Amino acid sequence: MPVTLDIVATYRGPRRVMRRLISLGEHEGRALATLVAGCLVTFVAQWPRLAREAHITEQDLQPLLGGALMGWVFIAPLIFYLLAFIAFLVCKAFGATGSAYNSRFAMFWSFLAASPLILLHGLVAGFVGPGAGLSFVGILWCVVFLWFWLSNMREAGWGHA
Repeated sequence: MPVTLDIVATYRGPRRVMRRLISLGEHEGRALATLVAGCLVTFVAQWPRLAREAHITEQDLQPLLGGALMGWVFIAPLIFYLLAFIAFLVCKAFGATGSAYNSRFAMFWSFLAASPLILLHGLVAGFVGPGAGLSFVGILWCVVFLWFWLSNMREAGWGHA
Protein backbone atom coordinates (compact mmCIF):
# COMPACT_ATOMS: atom_id res chain seq x y z
CA MET A 1 0.00 0.00 0.00
CA PRO A 2 1.41 3.46 -0.84
CA VAL A 3 2.64 5.54 2.08
CA THR A 4 0.08 8.27 1.39
CA LEU A 5 -2.78 5.80 1.70
CA ASP A 6 -1.25 4.43 4.91
CA ILE A 7 -1.10 7.97 6.30
CA VAL A 8 -4.78 8.56 5.51
CA ALA A 9 -5.68 5.17 6.98
CA THR A 10 -3.76 6.01 10.14
CA TYR A 11 -6.17 8.87 10.85
CA ARG A 12 -9.03 6.34 10.77
CA GLY A 13 -7.33 3.59 12.76
CA PRO A 14 -3.65 3.90 13.73
CA ARG A 15 -3.42 0.46 15.35
CA ARG A 16 -4.70 -1.33 12.24
CA VAL A 17 -2.06 0.34 10.05
CA MET A 18 0.68 -0.30 12.59
CA ARG A 19 -0.30 -3.97 12.82
CA ARG A 20 0.09 -4.30 9.06
CA LEU A 21 3.41 -2.43 8.99
CA ILE A 22 4.84 -4.55 11.82
CA SER A 23 3.75 -7.71 10.03
CA LEU A 24 6.18 -6.78 7.22
CA GLY A 25 9.02 -7.74 9.57
CA GLU A 26 11.85 -5.85 11.20
CA HIS A 27 13.86 -3.87 8.67
CA GLU A 28 15.96 -0.97 9.95
CA GLY A 29 16.14 0.54 6.47
CA ARG A 30 12.35 0.93 6.45
CA ALA A 31 12.42 2.58 9.89
CA LEU A 32 15.17 4.99 8.85
CA ALA A 33 13.41 5.82 5.56
CA THR A 34 10.19 6.52 7.47
CA LEU A 35 12.00 8.83 9.87
CA VAL A 36 13.90 10.66 7.13
CA ALA A 37 10.67 11.11 5.13
CA GLY A 38 9.02 12.68 8.17
CA CYS A 39 12.02 14.95 8.70
CA LEU A 40 12.05 15.98 5.02
CA VAL A 41 8.34 16.83 5.14
CA THR A 42 8.95 18.86 8.29
CA PHE A 43 11.83 20.66 6.58
CA VAL A 44 9.60 21.54 3.64
CA ALA A 45 6.90 22.70 6.07
CA GLN A 46 9.36 25.29 7.42
CA TRP A 47 9.72 27.07 4.07
CA PRO A 48 6.69 29.41 4.34
CA ARG A 49 7.63 30.48 7.87
CA LEU A 50 11.25 31.03 6.91
CA ALA A 51 10.25 33.00 3.81
CA ARG A 52 8.02 35.21 5.97
CA GLU A 53 10.79 35.68 8.51
CA ALA A 54 13.35 36.54 5.80
CA HIS A 55 10.96 39.05 4.24
CA ILE A 56 10.04 40.75 7.53
CA THR A 57 13.64 40.95 8.80
CA GLU A 58 15.04 41.75 5.32
CA GLN A 59 17.62 39.01 5.43
CA ASP A 60 18.67 36.36 2.95
CA LEU A 61 16.48 33.24 2.82
CA GLN A 62 19.24 30.75 1.91
CA PRO A 63 21.03 30.71 5.31
CA LEU A 64 17.69 30.18 7.05
CA LEU A 65 16.89 27.26 4.74
CA GLY A 66 20.39 25.84 5.24
CA GLY A 67 19.97 25.93 9.00
CA ALA A 68 16.57 24.26 8.79
CA LEU A 69 17.98 21.61 6.45
CA MET A 70 20.85 20.89 8.83
CA GLY A 71 18.50 20.72 11.79
CA TRP A 72 15.71 18.61 10.31
CA VAL A 73 17.59 16.28 7.97
CA PHE A 74 20.85 15.69 9.84
CA ILE A 75 20.30 16.43 13.54
CA ALA A 76 16.61 15.61 14.15
CA PRO A 77 16.95 11.92 13.14
CA LEU A 78 19.64 11.48 15.80
CA ILE A 79 17.38 13.09 18.38
CA PHE A 80 14.46 10.86 17.34
CA TYR A 81 16.63 7.76 17.71
CA LEU A 82 17.63 8.94 21.18
CA LEU A 83 14.01 9.63 22.17
CA ALA A 84 12.91 6.25 20.83
CA PHE A 85 15.65 4.56 22.85
CA ILE A 86 14.57 6.40 26.00
CA ALA A 87 10.94 5.38 25.36
CA PHE A 88 12.12 1.79 24.89
CA LEU A 89 13.98 1.85 28.22
CA VAL A 90 11.02 3.39 30.08
CA CYS A 91 8.61 0.80 28.70
CA LYS A 92 11.07 -2.00 29.45
CA ALA A 93 11.40 -0.73 33.04
CA PHE A 94 7.64 -1.12 33.42
CA GLY A 95 7.78 -4.71 32.18
CA ALA A 96 6.61 -4.30 28.59
CA THR A 97 7.74 -6.98 26.14
CA GLY A 98 7.95 -5.26 22.73
CA SER A 99 11.15 -5.12 20.68
CA ALA A 100 13.40 -2.09 20.34
CA TYR A 101 12.70 -2.01 16.60
CA ASN A 102 8.92 -1.90 17.14
CA SER A 103 9.38 0.89 19.66
CA ARG A 104 11.45 2.92 17.18
CA PHE A 105 9.15 2.24 14.28
CA ALA A 106 6.07 3.22 16.31
CA MET A 107 7.55 6.65 16.95
CA PHE A 108 8.90 7.15 13.44
CA TRP A 109 5.63 6.12 11.79
CA SER A 110 3.65 8.37 14.14
CA PHE A 111 5.85 11.30 13.18
CA LEU A 112 5.41 10.67 9.45
CA ALA A 113 1.68 10.00 9.76
CA ALA A 114 1.16 13.32 11.58
CA SER A 115 3.11 15.19 8.87
CA PRO A 116 0.05 16.64 7.07
CA LEU A 117 -0.58 18.68 10.21
CA ILE A 118 3.07 19.80 10.20
CA LEU A 119 2.52 21.05 6.65
CA LEU A 120 -0.61 22.90 7.76
CA HIS A 121 1.33 24.39 10.67
CA GLY A 122 3.99 25.63 8.25
CA LEU A 123 1.39 27.22 6.00
CA VAL A 124 -0.32 28.96 8.90
CA ALA A 125 3.06 30.17 10.22
CA GLY A 126 4.00 31.52 6.79
CA PHE A 127 0.74 33.09 5.66
CA VAL A 128 -0.98 34.05 8.92
CA GLY A 129 1.90 34.31 11.36
CA PRO A 130 1.91 33.99 15.14
CA GLY A 131 -1.44 33.90 16.88
CA ALA A 132 -4.30 31.72 18.00
CA GLY A 133 -4.53 29.85 14.68
CA LEU A 134 -0.88 28.85 14.75
CA SER A 135 -1.15 27.78 18.38
CA PHE A 136 -4.27 25.73 17.64
CA VAL A 137 -2.63 23.88 14.75
CA GLY A 138 0.50 23.25 16.83
CA ILE A 139 -1.52 21.82 19.71
CA LEU A 140 -3.59 19.76 17.27
CA TRP A 141 -0.39 18.31 15.80
CA CYS A 142 0.89 17.43 19.29
CA VAL A 143 -2.37 15.72 20.23
CA VAL A 144 -2.54 13.74 16.98
CA PHE A 145 1.13 12.72 17.21
CA LEU A 146 0.68 11.52 20.79
CA TRP A 147 -2.51 9.64 19.85
CA PHE A 148 -0.71 7.90 16.99
CA TRP A 149 2.39 7.19 19.06
CA LEU A 150 0.56 5.73 22.06
CA SER A 151 -1.72 3.67 19.81
CA ASN A 152 1.23 2.42 17.81
CA MET A 153 3.25 1.60 20.92
CA ARG A 154 0.34 -0.41 22.25
CA GLU A 155 0.02 -2.30 18.97
CA ALA A 156 3.78 -2.86 18.87
CA GLY A 157 3.61 -4.83 22.13
CA TRP A 158 4.30 -2.06 24.60
CA GLY A 159 0.86 -1.78 26.14
CA HIS A 160 1.00 -5.15 27.85
CA ALA A 161 3.13 -5.93 30.85
